[in-house]
Amino acid sequence: MTQNHCATEDQQGFKLVRVSGEVDLSWSQRLRKTILDALATGRPVAVDLSQVTYIDSSGIAALVEGFQNARGKGQRFNLVAVSKPVHAVLELARLDRVFPIFANLDEANK
Repeated sequence: MTQNHCATEDQQGFKLVRVSGEVDLSWSQRLRKTILDALATGRPVAVDLSQVTYIDSSGIAALVEGFQNARGKGQRFNLVAVSKPVHAVLELARLDRVFPIFANLDEANK
């Protein structure tokens, strides 16, 4: 089982939020705070979801809030390396059409 983890690093001009594990109600507030803190820097933000094995509606809500917050400030907010379980949830909610989703940071930088 993957350990829940959420960390921010500087990568290719982005504040990159790396997330791993299961993002559910008990943990989505941590994700929300990390995303909002990254946005507060004024830099473009990318969220790496490659290591997320499960995400529920509270986790999706944290991503949507980050996206709306960034859009309100004219900041870039991308999802990168989205895992299959997360992509399935995004498709189901039709959010795969809302979020800018990229295979990796290089693609997001083009």
